[in-house]
Amino acid sequence: MRNFVTGTLAVAVVALSIAVITTPREQVEASSETYRQLNLFGDVFAKIREDYVEPVDDQKLIEAAINGMLSSLDPHSSYLNPKNYDGMKVQTRGKFGGLGIEVTMENGLIKVVSPIDDTPAAKAGVKAGDYITHLDGEPVLGLTLAEAVEKMRGLVDTDIDLTIRRKGEKDPIDVKLTRAIITVQSVRGHLEDGDILYVRISSFTEQTDKGLRKVVDKLKSDAGDDYKGLIIDLRNNPGGLLDQAIAVADDFLEKGEIVSTRGRHPEDAQRYNAKAGDIINGKPIIVMINGGSASASEIVSGALQDHGRAVILGTRSFGKGSVQTIVPLQGNGAMRMTTARYYTPSGSSIQAKGITPDIEVEQAKLEVMKPLSNRSEADLRNHLINDEDPDADKKGVEDTESKAENLDYQLLRAKDLLKGVWLFAKKDAKQ
Repeated sequence: MRNFVTGTLAVAVVALSIAVITTPREQVEASSETYRQLNLFGDVFAKIREDYVEPVDDQKLIEAAINGMLSSLDPHSSYLNPKNYDGMKVQTRGKFGGLGIEVTMENGLIKVVSPIDDTPAAKAGVKAGDYITHLDGEPVLGLTLAEAVEKMRGLVDTDIDLTIRRKGEKDPIDVKLTRAIITVQSVRGHLEDGDILYVRISSFTEQTDKGLRKVVDKLKSDAGDDYKGLIIDLRNNPGGLLDQAIAVADDFLEKGEIVSTRGRHPEDAQRYNAKAGDIINGKPIIVMINGGSASASEIVSGALQDHGRAVILGTRSFGKGSVQTIVPLQGNGAMRMTTARYYTPSGSSIQAKGITPDIEVEQAKLEVMKPLSNRSEADLRNHLINDEDPDADKKGVEDTESKAENLDYQLLRAKDLLKGVWLFAKKDAKQ
């Protein structure tokens, strides 16, 4: 490892020396200052190796320096050592080991962007917006995002204790999670009320667009040709692959821009346009989002919103409007670096702003007491007995003990809205 460091610094010195000879005066001065800073880095590195209270590992020092350089840029840039790089590649394929939470760093703490459906974190009640303050009793403050993620990962069936701070809760919440192999089926769906297609996209992996088309085809077959439309649930979807977000938006657009990206240099700008073909043939779409909807989710909802192809319902999204590029490095590691911002078709950046829903609907917990909604003559005290069938009052009557059903208020509103849009479109078509 020592030879690697020396060689790297030597190459840097040669490169800077050439720059001194061949560049204008201003660039020479800038290069000289950079050379002095590299010398400073070398001095600090040597002093730590020589005099730190305990022996240090050269590789760990270099990795920490690289990660510090990247993480100082923004919360999404970081160094991936070979182990984490392999883990990232596995994750984008839709299968990885861990707890099942998408996280970011905020004010020195780990913030949960969203739990992934049907994972240990989701089952334990971890919520989007939670702050993880301690891992196995050790404070998170002072760790980099990569270091915290590394601590949360581990062998399958091993436990980890999380201490969580949650908005609205006075005391910290302690949660014990058991690590598992997280296999993400990023697209699921079912029929609502028999004639509304409901599709939940939990993340954007390599299989998302293929899975979406498969689920939609099945639901269309089950519902018949007269289905009312589609609800796409992107709540708590932390994002994923840019190409999959583009493909999903393209599934419902006939033409026009889906998203554009703009980097540091004007020549790096790219635009992605839709190709003809709408997999639901123009039927109404409602897209559901919330504060856990980030990145690729915002690309899809922003594109469908700007083209008027869907009504966006829910609460303001997370606001991650940047693109990260994975750059492989020697030694099999990589760096994740922010290289561009993305913009919706209208030219709007959602960075730190988010997608504003067309119809704002806060999530609410609704409890419906079933016996009250199904009351009949048989429920009344001292009701007359059916003289032909004395046991009639016992048939088909639910248990009168308290029996509540929790309902998804945002989904209820989305279904009502979709039915309204469908009815309006049907009447308009007859005129």
